[in-house]
Amino acid sequence: MPHSPTPAPQTSPAPKTLRLKMAQWQGGNLPAYHFGAELLAWLAPPSDTPMVEVPIDPPSADPLPLEDGILAKSRVLAQARSARALIDAHAPDRLVVFGGDCGVDLAPFAYLNEKYEGDLAILWVDSHPDIMTPAEFERAHAMVLGALMGQGDQDLADIAARKVEPAQVVYAGMDEMSPLERERLTDWGIPFIGPDQLAETSAPVLDWLRQSGKKHVAIHLDLDVLDPKGFRSLLFNKPGSDNAEWADTPQGRMSLAQVVRLLRDVAGEVEIVGLGIAEHLPWDVMNLRDMLAELPLLSD
Repeated sequence: MPHSPTPAPQTSPAPKTLRLKMAQWQGGNLPAYHFGAELLAWLAPPSDTPMVEVPIDPPSADPLPLEDGILAKSRVLAQARSARALIDAHAPDRLVVFGGDCGVDLAPFAYLNEKYEGDLAILWVDSHPDIMTPAEFERAHAMVLGALMGQGDQDLADIAARKVEPAQVVYAGMDEMSPLERERLTDWGIPFIGPDQLAETSAPVLDWLRQSGKKHVAIHLDLDVLDPKGFRSLLFNKPGSDNAEWADTPQGRMSLAQVVRLLRDVAGEVEIVGLGIAEHLPWDVMNLRDMLAELPLLSD
């Protein structure tokens, strides 16, 4: 009796990754974020991964309107909705976001939390908690994580159909914050692991991930978690500013090597499905670009 052929083993399709360029600047009220995102996307390693660009109103010298206590709220909302429409059209398994101010991760992380039905840890690598409300601050980039959790402005919070629970979140690289922010994080039970704890090891973050039981993680990387003495393309190194201007603003203390080690160690523990990189401010490159535009022969 002839034998039936053995069926070929079924293999799962490779996860589909989407790169999203979102040069949003209005959330931080700083036009330089726009060019920072453009350069960040250009610097990224070449890939066959598709790249889509969220339409963003170009920088302008015109003052941004204050709407419901938020600067340029209608534009920030429109851009978040455009980002979500692009993501939904591609239905990726993983997302890379090149920003822009920190608000660029609102729609992508909301999508990932819905896609993985809450089986998502969020690692917020930042020197600020981003949980402010319009009652305390007017720039939307400082509200993004709070909005993902359903806090603050209702229209921003509505971008996330499935709210992120505090138990899904851990901070890395942050240890200074306002009393209000510290009280809020304490009430919510969200841990913050400081730069000193991560100076030589990633263990505190890896331990938290194991205890969370989550199989997927989305990482928000605000470059201001880096020490401005070792990385120049940050707000705190804006030409013409001085230390007194930032005296009350927490600054990062991590090195590039420490951040790379942390994220690579996390990748060895759980599946990274989201990576958002934000707040890139390449002051020297922008100034050189502007200088070249004024030079003889180059400007002809």
